Amino acid sequence: MTDLERQWDELPVGPAPVDAILREARRTRTTRRRAALRRPLLGVVAVGAVAAAFVAGGVVTQPPPGPATPGEAGSGSGADAAPPGSDASPAAFFGELQAPDSCDDLLDHYVGRGLDLVSRYGWDGPDVYPQWYAFAEDESAEMALPAAPLSMSRDAQAYSAQVEGSHASGTGTNVQEAGVDEPDAVKTDGRLLVRLREAELTVYDLTGGPDEPVTELGSLDLGDLHDGEILLAGDRVVALGNDGTRARRSTNPYSYYSGSDLPSPQTRVLTVDISDPTSPALGQTVDYDAELVAARQHGDDVRLVLRKGLPDLDFERGAGAGAANRDVVESSTLDDWLPHVSVDGGEPTDLLDCDRVAVPRADLGLATMAVVGFSASSSDDGGTADALGLAGDAPLTYESAGHLYLAASGDQSMLCFDWCGLPPTTTAGFDGTTHVYDFALDGTGATYVGAGEVEGTVRDRWSMDEVDGVLRLAVGPSSETGSWNSIVTLRADGDELVEVGRLDRLGIGEDVKAVRWFDGLALLVTFRQVDPLYAVDLTDAARPRLLGELKIPGFSSYLHPLGPVRVLGLGTGPQPGGGSGAQAGLFLTRDLTDPRRVDVESYGRGTYARAGDDPRQFTWLPDQRVALTVVARGRTGWVSTLTLENGRMSSRMTRVEYGSDVDDVRLVPVSPPDAPAGPDADPDRRVVLVTGEDVAWFPLA
Repeated sequence: MTDLERQWDELPVGPAPVDAILREARRTRTTRRRAALRRPLLGVVAVGAVAAAFVAGGVVTQPPPGPATPGEAGSGSGADAAPPGSDASPAAFFGELQAPDSCDDLLDHYVGRGLDLVSRYGWDGPDVYPQWYAFAEDESAEMALPAAPLSMSRDAQAYSAQVEGSHASGTGTNVQEAGVDEPDAVKTDGRLLVRLREAELTVYDLTGGPDEPVTELGSLDLGDLHDGEILLAGDRVVALGNDGTRARRSTNPYSYYSGSDLPSPQTRVLTVDISDPTSPALGQTVDYDAELVAARQHGDDVRLVLRKGLPDLDFERGAGAGAANRDVVESSTLDDWLPHVSVDGGEPTDLLDCDRVAVPRADLGLATMAVVGFSASSSDDGGTADALGLAGDAPLTYESAGHLYLAASGDQSMLCFDWCGLPPTTTAGFDGTTHVYDFALDGTGATYVGAGEVEGTVRDRWSMDEVDGVLRLAVGPSSETGSWNSIVTLRADGDELVEVGRLDRLGIGEDVKAVRWFDGLALLVTFRQVDPLYAVDLTDAARPRLLGELKIPGFSSYLHPLGPVRVLGLGTGPQPGGGSGAQAGLFLTRDLTDPRRVDVESYGRGTYARAGDDPRQFTWLPDQRVALTVVARGRTGWVSTLTLENGRMSSRMTRVEYGSDVDDVRLVPVSPPDAPAGPDADPDRRVVLVTGEDVAWFPLA
């Protein structure tokens, strides 16, 4: 701790803004002078104000912010005091996300952070390799969970947390959350099937009998749309992709990505009218100069999460270029940093106003996140009906029926344990803490609720879940934790997401492979040499409890509930003839204190269950008690038809595709639009097999 930090720590005004002070000092040494930072004392304070506070020997305070909800902001001055919806702060930012005092203030944030990153190579500094960390020492840590008696009754009826429900959208896609649709290459409404392959959008008729071929009705070339997927809302298709623009190339000779193309930063959104399915008509084309992180659909409302990274500035390269490149960053404008939008090929305009971009207090990576909501049923809003931004990098996105969470976390997929003979790694620059920002959803709009943090890493969106206002996280190890996984629960309290419960020491020294959440239950799979499946009681969010565990060889990378007492796990395991390959395991969860695998289907050495990478290549037909999943061996793709009967599985394999087209295989359940749901559902529901070239009915028997 520096002398400045020690003196500041004695004053009851919050943490010392050391980073801001140092950035201001660096700026005064450059040829361009900027106005002093203007931010409330609880955020960033001008150097002169800091000096005055110390010289006077007084205490500088502000009233603490009161409870802040989507409809009520805390007290105080500046950005803290602005009520939601006011002219001063339309986006109602507070607490850990602050509205800038002005556009110059927002630019100061970007430039100050940019000066910390620029080098003689431009943005591509020489220190590009992952940092090595040692886990927090814990001499009591062992490589197995300590034995502990389970007090839960073995009577399943006495326990309220149960495996229940499976999430298939009304458009045929296997999704994470019920009622929240996700993009895919194929969508259906029961009458029509819409398929996007490369830039060709094709509409098919599904009203014929099971013995009749699926017939093509019409198609439309979407032009320069690349890597596209679609959403379906009534007679509107929303196609999402990019325009094929090549990204800038890394010029750093030390960079892992040197000479390679980075992901394209451009996003293209097209609406297509299929009210006449024989003649699909292109509506509006919207381009954003930012990459698409996620897209979700609630009814007709579509929400995009976009990310604009570091701007493409005119840097010099090589020896002596460092000072010049700092001047380039100093001379940048908000037009360089903030995303833009253009409609139907028109001139780009600002996607975000300054006062709708929040400045995080946490030390996030440097980028701009934009949340954009629009109605798929409207063709004249330009895709900007509701938009807000975050001046930091938080690309991990999870959306429930009522909330959107943006998170900044290390990449747990880079963690390396004993099996590779190296110390654990995490993403360079990650401080070991995951920061989470909560937004409440209302139609196309999103309102900031609050922020929280948890030490450790969050692997992906499947490791996040929200129910009844409680955010549940499966948290992996980082430099700030022990070498185990945890279940952590957070709840909004004022403007904070406060930790209310925690269960540690799950899978010590192991990696999270799969998570499945239910209202009062979490099933967690970790792996190193065996597959521990943990059942965690979440009926009391303040007291997560380990109910039971099962250890078997291999691991499940995808879990799917088959009803109240059974779960199907797809992953990798030992094969009867030796070696490893894909396997499907049927787990009985009637007694959660004693989960059991009652059957396993092995697919042979060298096979791979693709649902672990893409859950959209899995389909569950509850009425027929049939699961369909794609299994690959080499360059050949197969569909495994798993039939469940008397607590056992039987598999029928159908070869369907080869090469890269295996990625495109989909098995789409089709029911007529007026078919009943639940126990009265159509027992003769059919399935459409979509491969690289064909769309046809798939025989279930």
